[in-house]
Amino acid sequence: MPNIANALWTIGTWREYAMVGVGLLLLWLAIRKRYEPLLLLPIGIGCLLVNFPGSPLAMTGSFLSLLYRVGIETELFPILIFVGIGAMIDFSMMLRQPVTLFFGGPPCLGIFLTALVALAVNFVKPGFFSVGEAAAIGIIGAADGPTSIVVGRMFAPEWIGPIVVAAYSYMSLVPLIQPPVIRLLTPCAERRIRMETDPHRPVSPRVLILFPVVFILLTGLLLPKGLILVGPLMLGNLLRVSGCVERLSKTAQNELANIVTLFLGLAIGASLSGTSVLRLKTLLILLFGLLAFVFDTAAGVLFARFLNLFLRRKINPMIGAAGLSAFPMSARVVQKLAQEEDPSNILLMPAVGVNVAGQIGSIIAGCLIISLLS
Repeated sequence: MPNIANALWTIGTWREYAMVGVGLLLLWLAIRKRYEPLLLLPIGIGCLLVNFPGSPLAMTGSFLSLLYRVGIETELFPILIFVGIGAMIDFSMMLRQPVTLFFGGPPCLGIFLTALVALAVNFVKPGFFSVGEAAAIGIIGAADGPTSIVVGRMFAPEWIGPIVVAAYSYMSLVPLIQPPVIRLLTPCAERRIRMETDPHRPVSPRVLILFPVVFILLTGLLLPKGLILVGPLMLGNLLRVSGCVERLSKTAQNELANIVTLFLGLAIGASLSGTSVLRLKTLLILLFGLLAFVFDTAAGVLFARFLNLFLRRKINPMIGAAGLSAFPMSARVVQKLAQEEDPSNILLMPAVGVNVAGQIGSIIAGCLIISLLS
């Protein structure tokens, strides 16, 4: 038995065994805590499979490396995920309250602020983060996994694993990250503000069909390189609202999204090898990713409070926090906080509208980064 143990420790390095521990932690978070289990569970398994010393799955030519090359390097998996998200998302909640569209912008300021903070590290250690890597770190704050994958793959391919794990992990931790920030930035009286909404206000089917088409046209004219993000999302939404391809819409929402999520998780987990991940940069990526979520939440809340200076009919500033693209978790957080202050206060509908706007805002931010840095 001692000979076997010595052989194992000779073959493996401490980094590999540490990443085995990370894989087990991800499985615990997915199974026990239910934190984004659809993605964290396959990521955890992928991480385990490539980090056991001598594992053939860590070698080039294995099915995991094939999944990575086909799905991540070509950006196929995040594109297909966007089709599924588009088929699930309902823009009518936002279109009933067009003003909520503006709330998708301010939280994205945290993306660019975090990128600047990452670049500031270069004053201490010149050349530590490139501009592309800083942008890829900042986009974690968009709380949009596919966008993080596309931008990370383009500008920080070596760090795609930690970037994606941070993005999805912090998305699952939104109920823990956002409430302290919201309470810190809003007085109790403002958290009790009621907002009148009409959830039954009709939205014309023509408007729902025109919205994705017009969005594609505007993106093609203004930010053509951003079509890689906008096109699949709006395609999926058009499948939903057109009414003529119900089978495709249901397939995109269910079978396609589920299968691609499984393969995506395995491919990302396979990129988490101990030799490439356990470095100082990884820790800073995780730290700055958390900072991006805090900045985005704060920017949304402060923007809502700023608007209240000019509005006769005040809005509850907590809905600004729902401008994160973490749909629908941010909206649920806002509703929960509202009912803690006043059990009869219903903010879910306006918060969902802002949350949908946040999805669009995160994509626009990704389009801007791609256009500026390409």
